[in-house]
Amino acid sequence: MKDAYLEMISLVERLHRQCLEVVKADLDRRGIRDLNNVQALILFNIGEEEFSVGELTQRGYYLGSNVSYNVKKMVENGYLIQERSPHDRRSFHVRAAGKGVEIFRNLSALFDGHADELGENQLDKDSLDAANATLSRLQQFWSAPQHTGTRLTSAA
Repeated sequence: MKDAYLEMISLVERLHRQCLEVVKADLDRRGIRDLNNVQALILFNIGEEEFSVGELTQRGYYLGSNVSYNVKKMVENGYLIQERSPHDRRSFHVRAAGKGVEIFRNLSALFDGHADELGENQLDKDSLDAANATLSRLQQFWSAPQHTGTRLTSAA
């Protein structure tokens, strides 16, 4: 069991790095030099919605990066619009500017193409759903305080 567990941890780490490389390669093909791969994924996750900087941080998608720094750089480079919250003057909301929406749409199209290719050649939806269920249970396990007495249960 331990070997399988450690293999999954290693695979998740490698997959994350590989995903960042795929995004970087797409940015390079498009000649985009003022945006890094982590910033592009932040834009992808914002999409055409609006979030507070705190919400972006809480989502935890950007481990190893400083969300505030990346938001600042994307505002400076015209990818994000940042405005003070009308309800809480201490909070800021961000949404994609025109350049940011374009990045979101480009990445969305890239991932659509990947999904189509996977469906045709590699994996079916049931296989991906099973992998997602397993990874979700692992995330729940890791999120449990100190993992004491926590058991992974099958998804409903």
